[in-house]
Amino acid sequence: MTKLTHLDAAGHARMVDVGGKAETQRVAVASGRITMTPAALTAIRDGAVPKGDVLAAARIAGVMAAKKTAELIPLCHPLALDAVTVDFEVDADAVRVTATASLTGRTGVEMEALTAASVALLTVYDMAKAIDKGMVIEGVRLIAKRGGKSGDWFAPA
Repeated sequence: MTKLTHLDAAGHARMVDVGGKAETQRVAVASGRITMTPAALTAIRDGAVPKGDVLAAARIAGVMAAKKTAELIPLCHPLALDAVTVDFEVDADAVRVTATASLTGRTGVEMEALTAASVALLTVYDMAKAIDKGMVIEGVRLIAKRGGKSGDWFAPA
């Protein structure tokens, strides 16, 4: 069995010591989508949601969330991110988000990218729930990561 990095010899949770690791350029990309009614999708696309510009608010929320990941997920390291981007595509029945986080550091940014995507989608839900309470957030996942000891990884198509 592989040694679990977040447990000490006694089985207690711990933050991994990354102090001895080399700093490398690290990038992670996560995505997800929120499905909704045509009326909600049209309102978002046309900027007609009563709460305001849904995608602008969701973009800012995603960036803010990436910066707060260590406060939300107990064993994550606080990271000095170099960049976070949150982009949207409006599909036929959904809004898709892609979040990218990067830094030069000793640990990866997968959790930051996943947190950014998740909170961006939650913000879309919050802003448009008056139009469609049945929206479904789905498929939040890591798409790719680059850098670090484990090297590059890409999700199967």
